[in-house]
Amino acid sequence: MICPRCKSDMIVVEHNKIELDYCTKCHGVWFDYGELELLLESMSLESPNLFLGNILDSEEAASSEKKLRCPICSQKMKKTTIGQQREILIDVCWQGDGLWFDGGELGQLIEQMANEPLGRPDSQHHIIAFLGEVFKAQE
Repeated sequence: MICPRCKSDMIVVEHNKIELDYCTKCHGVWFDYGELELLLESMSLESPNLFLGNILDSEEAASSEKKLRCPICSQKMKKTTIGQQREILIDVCWQGDGLWFDGGELGQLIEQMANEPLGRPDSQHHIIAFLGEVFKAQE
């Protein structure tokens, strides 16, 4: 897959049967449809306050960032915000092909979720340790 941000080849990172496309150049991450839900389920996180319920129906966020093209269907994606403590601007395919996190954004989301009092701590710790290492939040 080609990175929608920097147009470099991406690599596949697999964890617990969840395959994520990762750009080693800009550190962005692509989630195909349903993969983020699988990740959250594997962490036993279910928070109605986060974002998953209606992400495709969410309003487009005002942003000066250039719209990226979906690496699956090549259509321009919409910008939307997720998260609670600090909103994270991500790119969402209008067709539902997936979600794009720029470098550091997934790490920010994982940090927010790690502070949530939901889920099984042992499961959260295992996944957060793995993903936190790969997708570190940029300071």
